[in-house]
Parts: sequence; C-alpha cells; structure tokens
Amino acid sequence: MAATSVTPYVLLGLLALGPRHGYDLKHTYDRRLPLAKPVPFGQVYATLDRLARDGLVAAAATERAGGPDRTSYRLTEAGRQRLEEWLDAVEPPAPYVAGALLAKVMVALFVAGPDRAAAYLTAQRAAHVARLRELTAVKTAPDATLADVIAADLAINHLDADLRWLDATLARVAATRQEAKP
Repeated sequence: MAATSVTPYVLLGLLALGPRHGYDLKHTYDRRLPLAKPVPFGQVYATLDRLARDGLVAAAATERAGGPDRTSYRLTEAGRQRLEEWLDAVEPPAPYVAGALLAKVMVALFVAGPDRAAAYLTAQRAAHVARLRELTAVKTAPDATLADVIAADLAINHLDADLRWLDATLARVAATRQEAKP
C-alpha cells in the first residue's frame, strides 16, 4: 500500500468493525471522517480490489437485491495485523517545507516583489480567517459529533499556525519594503 494514502487503512479499520460492502464503506468513511475530502466510490472499489489481492480482506458474502451483485468484505488476519502495525506507527513530521502557500509567496517575491507578495498574503489571510469561522461554527453546532469536533480542532490548529506564519511573513515583507525605500 502507498505510504501516503490513508484510504486503505481507514477501510481496514471500518472492516474491523464487521463485514461491509463498498457502498456502506464509502458512506461510513465519509461520515466517520468529517471535513475530509469524501472518498469516491471508484476509489473504494479499486482499494478493496487491491486489499483483496494482497490478502488483507476477503469476500464474505455476495448479495443480489434487485440490482447489481454486492460483495461484502471482511478483514483477514493479515489485514488485522497490517491495521495494527499502521495504528502503532508514528507519522513522521514532514521532511520538507512545501505547499502552494509557500510557493506563491516565494514566486511573488522573486517575480513581482514585496508589494505583490504582501497583496497575496493579505488575501490569503482573509481566506484563512473565513475558514476559521466556518470550522468554529461546525465545532460549536448543537448537533456536532465528537468526530466533527476532533476534525474541526485539527483544521483550526493548522489554520492558526498558518495565520501566525502569514502574519510573521507579512511583517517581514513590510520590513523589506521599508528597507528598499530610498
């Protein structure tokens, strides 16, 4: 399994709760990982095929209920072992500083100068603040689930770190503009 994809492991985790077919897995995945990008049906079925090929899941039953056959899958012992290994593994911190945010600031600086970089940083900061407000509303909604709150907390903390970086970078860019003035 690809080290960067969590989808196979989430599917293994859902199958640890009992046999399910792809349709149920897709909807449970989307419900259990709120605020995450929904997983497409095709990705669920392709992932199940790979997991079955690798002996991590096996067909449990096939049902026909007025439509196409639905195969339920169950977790194998090898799948349970792989899931346990993944759950025990600590995720390494990102080895490189990368991302569109940093790239845009750097390109704006060397292509158009500090004014362009500051304009981008200011617009990006506004977008981050708007997203923070949305996530806070999700987190504090009366019907928020534990999964909603945990996911919102993670996203809020990442946005908060980004906002601190945006503010520090805006200050550095402003200082650069001041130094460049005659």
